[in-house]
Amino acid sequence: MPTTKKRVWLTFGNKGLVETPALWRMTSKFPDVTFDIRQASVTAEIGIMAVVFEGQIERVEAALQCLADQGVTVEPIEKNILEG
Repeated sequence: MPTTKKRVWLTFGNKGLVETPALWRMTSKFPDVTFDIRQASVTAEIGIMAVVFEGQIERVEAALQCLADQGVTVEPIEKNILEG
């Protein structure tokens, strides 16, 4: 199966989202998708993270959708997806 690395901004836009274990929930549903937090800025009211996700293309997309379904804003850092 083809794999991908996808770099995205995750924005936790309010206090409720900042205090929610959204990444843990995503990881428990998609343990085969790895992630690397490259940059983060978190306050009590907002959190912004630059994260690289890696895994099978369909699983990475599903993991990002899982975060979006929890209210996290997911935006690509770059438009190109590196596939290998």
